[in-house]
Amino acid sequence: MATRLAGHFVAMARNNAWANHRLLSACEALSAEEFAAPRTSFFPSLRATFNHILQVDRYYIDALEGLDALRHFSGPAPDFADAGLLRPAQTASDRRLIAFCEHQTDDALMRDCVLPRLNRTPPPSTVAAILAHLFQHQIHHRGQAHAMLAGTRVKPPQLDDFFLAGDLAARREELRALGLPET
Repeated sequence: MATRLAGHFVAMARNNAWANHRLLSACEALSAEEFAAPRTSFFPSLRATFNHILQVDRYYIDALEGLDALRHFSGPAPDFADAGLLRPAQTASDRRLIAFCEHQTDDALMRDCVLPRLNRTPPPSTVAAILAHLFQHQIHHRGQAHAMLAGTRVKPPQLDDFFLAGDLAARREELRALGLPET
């Protein structure tokens, strides 16, 4: 059974999967050209933003699982041409993150983990700090993608209908489609 902090990270991982699904589903209404069109943000397009999110997710999850995280920077970065091609890869990454979080305890969250860098060896951070950073990274870039989507013909979806009980109806079908519990 999940402890309090570990349970919070499970909820955040599920929210992450739902928000990615919801936003990428909306982006599927865009053509590949619209998805790649230049836009104002940190990354110059929805395509670049979502591919960055996926690459960073894979890097952090590999590091958390004790795998070779640097492999994601030794070859070409992911470059899915449209949201329909990218969404299954992001969903697979999100499922890995949920599974990782579901196996954590409060004690495991306090263990050290080193995020390898190409040019240096940083000090270790706790698993909890890395997860918090990863979720913040996702929220940060999804917010940028949401704003970029607002400049298209597709209405950006609501992304904050997840945690409150009164919002369950707004997310129920998507949670079922993702195989996630309605909690």
